[in-house]
Amino acid sequence: MSFSTPITLSGKHVILEPLGHHHTDDLSEAVLPGKLWETWYTRIPSPETMTAEIDRRLGLQRAGTMLPWAVISAESGAAVGMTTFMNIDEANRRVEIGSTWLGQLAQRTPINTEAKLLALGYAFDQNDAIAVEFRTHWHNQQSRAAIARLGAKQDGILRNSDIWRDGTLRDTVVFSIIASEWPTVKLSLSERLRTRA
Repeated sequence: MSFSTPITLSGKHVILEPLGHHHTDDLSEAVLPGKLWETWYTRIPSPETMTAEIDRRLGLQRAGTMLPWAVISAESGAAVGMTTFMNIDEANRRVEIGSTWLGQLAQRTPINTEAKLLALGYAFDQNDAIAVEFRTHWHNQQSRAAIARLGAKQDGILRNSDIWRDGTLRDTVVFSIIASEWPTVKLSLSERLRTRA
């Protein structure tokens, strides 16, 4: 197995399907409620830039540095967001789960929890990862809280790590789950899904 090998991962609530242009219409619809692309502390494509964003992610997949998925609601069959393996480091068996967004209608549902459980399982159980990272903007409190709820631990903060589209500087909060923590994280996420079903 390779972190960049396209694969479909299926659960009760969500399907992670290799990203393609056939997801464009669903994804363009998913970002409309709340105009998610206007959120200043994250990068979410607008309906007008969705095709270009899919092209960008597929280009990184061809380069072997990203595995992009469309997040599909198992109930509706519609794409409701995106997530990826990124910054793939095969030699050191490390990967980041990132460039993730969900439409407002899919937020605060079991979809994100199960999507993370499936992606983490693929990283640790099929690819023998030694660590999986998560990174987010210092000001993205919703994302930071969600990552912590997964069981990831904060590694540190990269100060002024990125120049943002409006010229501001991003401080990036780095979290990780390491291989020895995965069994407990897996149990916690599975139990959370069981009690929400």
